Amino acid sequence: MKLSDLKKNKSFQFFSNKYFIIAIVFVVWMFFFDANSFFVHQELNQEINELENNKNYFQDEITRDKEFLEKLKDEDELEKFARETYYLKKENEEIFIIEHEDSLKNNQHE
Repeated sequence: MKLSDLKKNKSFQFFSNKYFIIAIVFVVWMFFFDANSFFVHQELNQEINELENNKNYFQDEITRDKEFLEKLKDEDELEKFARETYYLKKENEEIFIIEHEDSLKNNQHE
């Protein structure tokens, strides 16, 4: 095939068009090399998803803590919490802490 025949070919004319070449260079530049490239957007989208998951988790924790604080406004619940967590007791009262064998084994390994 001669060069003149090649230049007359429709596909060669289309692909050798300066506007087509500039458009291809632009697309390649924007896809790979630009500061806002496709890969940067993928990383940012992944980070946004992780942050949204964290936001949902912490909102659930806040809701749970608010419910717990509402429950602690009751004096009986507050006393129960103090006794269980800090081993508080009333005067003339003895407290016996019962630990199960499995919890003792776990404490020895820590």
